[in-house]
This record gives sequence, structure tokens and C-alpha cells, in this order.
Amino acid sequence: MLKITLVKSTIGAIPKHRRTIEALGLRKLNRSVCKQDSDGIRGMLRQVSHMVRVEDCTDDCCREAPK
Repeated sequence: MLKITLVKSTIGAIPKHRRTIEALGLRKLNRSVCKQDSDGIRGMLRQVSHMVRVEDCTDDCCREAPK
């Protein structure tokens, strides 16, 4: 799992980067989401690496709740 935090505003960003940030589920500055580590997510993160901070997710809040 990866913890992705938006650290730079999307104001003035290239529209393609704005859509990528939105597709990652990030809406507000300094908010975080957890995503499964995959090639697709890694590619999206590479595209907007200057706008996000990526960490390994080890928190309990990022783990999926049992069904």
C-alpha cells in the first residue's frame, strides 16, 4: 500500500495533471489517500511527482476493514 499526500496546489497546473490528481482521489491540499501499489498507480505518481509525497502505508487507517 502507498500513502499519497497532495502537497502542492493544482491551481495553475497542466489540465492533464489536475485530472491525474483527481483520479488518484486527492481533492484538498495536505489530504492523503492509500492506494494499492501497481504499475498504473506508479505511472500516475511519476507524472505528478512534483505535487505529491509518497510513503509506504503501514497505518491501521489505510488497511481495508474486514467484511
